[in-house]
Amino acid sequence: MKRVVLLVIILAVAGFLAYKFFWKKDDSVAQDKQKPLSIGENSGTFNESYDKLLTAYYGVKDALVASDTVKANKAAKELAIAADSLKLDEIKGDSTGVIKETAKNYSGTITGSALGLAGEKDIELKRKEFEMLSDAVLNLTRTVQYSGQKIYYLFCPMAFDNKGAYWLSNVSEIKNPYFGEKMLTCGSVQDSLYYGKN
Repeated sequence: MKRVVLLVIILAVAGFLAYKFFWKKDDSVAQDKQKPLSIGENSGTFNESYDKLLTAYYGVKDALVASDTVKANKAAKELAIAADSLKLDEIKGDSTGVIKETAKNYSGTITGSALGLAGEKDIELKRKEFEMLSDAVLNLTRTVQYSGQKIYYLFCPMAFDNKGAYWLSNVSEIKNPYFGEKMLTCGSVQDSLYYGKN
């Protein structure tokens, strides 16, 4: 009986040692593995410059909601300045430079579209330019992963003869820049963008 108990104990110890050394991964090795790189939050300087860009964009949107061409022109010129002044060198987590280069292209598109919008006389042509402007601001926001405020992505299915068009807003309430008072609440929230830690 003692031999059987001794044999069981030896087999149990041998099994434990085999598990420990051959099948179980060493915890210290797992801890030493490198963690994947994460995109760092952009600097405060960058976020401040991006806040100015968004404020000017929202100014254009609000002017189009009100069908006010004078305010739309003023806000569009401010947007062009904000896009040109964007602190792209302050973008973090871009070791290859691809993010900065892509952001530079989008900010150039924003400048051109904003100046184009300001140059249009007709409110409907301004709204058409605003559609392209909105796409560029959306793509820029996604590229730089702006981590300030939440941005809502809205869609009106009836804009431009039922082709539909998107716009961005700092609130989820629908105020349609493509129709103004004609169809103020036409549209819906499609998504929201927020790259902050919270």
